[in-house]
Amino acid sequence: MSKLSILAEFWRFLRVRKKYWLAPIMLFLILLSLLIVLTQQSALAPFIYTLF
Repeated sequence: MSKLSILAEFWRFLRVRKKYWLAPIMLFLILLSLLIVLTQQSALAPFIYTLF
């Protein structure tokens, strides 16, 4: 399964079940995880982790 098919299936789920309120939550979680992964090995890591 490719990543795009997972996103397409998730979008169909939101559309069919009318759960559009899940989209901003998922977007926030994805952006937060990207922030943590991308700053893990940088000099910014101690400053990012103090936010949590």
